[in-house]
Amino acid sequence: MKTLKSHVIIYDEECPMCNLYTSAFLKSGMLDKNGRVAYNKIGEDIKCKIDKDRARNEIALVDTEGGSVSYGLESLYKVIGHNIPLFWSLFRLRPFNFIMKKLYFFVSYNRKVIVPSSVSGFNACIPDINKKYRLAFILFAWIVSALTVNAFSARLVPLVPASNLLRELLICGGQLIFQGVLIFFLNKRKLWDYLGNVIAVSLIGSLLLLPALCFPYSGAMLSNVGYLGYFLLVVGFLLLEHKRRVKLLNLPSALTLGWLIYRLIVLLIIL
Repeated sequence: MKTLKSHVIIYDEECPMCNLYTSAFLKSGMLDKNGRVAYNKIGEDIKCKIDKDRARNEIALVDTEGGSVSYGLESLYKVIGHNIPLFWSLFRLRPFNFIMKKLYFFVSYNRKVIVPSSVSGFNACIPDINKKYRLAFILFAWIVSALTVNAFSARLVPLVPASNLLRELLICGGQLIFQGVLIFFLNKRKLWDYLGNVIAVSLIGSLLLLPALCFPYSGAMLSNVGYLGYFLLVVGFLLLEHKRRVKLLNLPSALTLGWLIYRLIVLLIIL
């Protein structure tokens, strides 16, 4: 690999994806061994060169000799393109660049609800709340969650009445509305942060259910009981995960109680 020398990438050390690809840049030799630094550990020599607010939202790449700074996809293009010139042709294609930018911002603006941060304060690498991308994440997670739970619910019949996609969409959407009303009255300043975390919990649940859908389904009663037991384990884990995220956000525990009450109300209605 051809090392891009005299360049330092500023990354969010609490973001698993940021950690993964910046670490890959170092290990592969795309950047030298001192070619990355965590956002909250940058020195004055770099701090004076970057826009700290923009760097929270878009990963920054600093030319330590020339002083120029790239942000977001441009930073990644510069590192990769330096090693694989052929990729520059792909990066210059407008349709490809448009899609990649949307995907980049979708992940970047939602990374702290996908993996919540335990760090706060002036130096924390926490992105701004972009309502457009937060709504896109909520819609994506809502649909994926409803599709997965609907597929899984077929394996719970006759222990649980048969479901359909509309019902699961209403249940998942109803949870957002129910919790949205609670957070609005308890701390509306954190409305978008909390709603992102609530739907992220649902998305985690759907991902945990996916492996069980890969196993052959016999339709026998014993098999149904096994699937129901696994479903209840997942719900129990989600309750604990919701509680953990509420604590990280410094929000009232009443929100977790509300999450549980809504689930119990839905269960009573279904049964």
